[in-house]
Amino acid sequence: MKAIFLDRDGILNIEIGNYICSKEDLTMNKGSLEFLKMAISKGYKLIVITNQGGISKGLYSKEILKTIHEKMTTLYKEEGVFFEEIFYCPHHSNIEKCLCRKPHGLMIEKALQKYKLNKNDCFMIGDTERDKQAAESAGIKGYLVASNSSLSPLLHLLA
Repeated sequence: MKAIFLDRDGILNIEIGNYICSKEDLTMNKGSLEFLKMAISKGYKLIVITNQGGISKGLYSKEILKTIHEKMTTLYKEEGVFFEEIFYCPHHSNIEKCLCRKPHGLMIEKALQKYKLNKNDCFMIGDTERDKQAAESAGIKGYLVASNSSLSPLLHLLA
């Protein structure tokens, strides 16, 4: 099985330069739709890998994050795009140490194991160097795009 790991903020939703603390703060990045639909048609599973340090900082709760992710998945579902799962790290490095927060690759490694994925058939798309580092740490390729941009320049990656 092959999969694409996706950062959330700046890739799937518009990066607002601050924490997304409520579902009202979330706006879909429509520049991702063409790529994600093509990926699904080529047999890729889509898995979200996101740092959510705002939980550790007390800016929002896991329950609020759940409503944010429900809105995101609903918006994408309405466009025919489905996510296999959303993995998130609730920690922030200024408050506590963990191994799951990107640039560590633990969230990706967990998904690789859970879904029995072949590393050679997987890659990560993000908008920061820590996304690429997390991918490489987990043994998969990582690709960067500008925040809030289209993913269409990466269509050539879909085999």
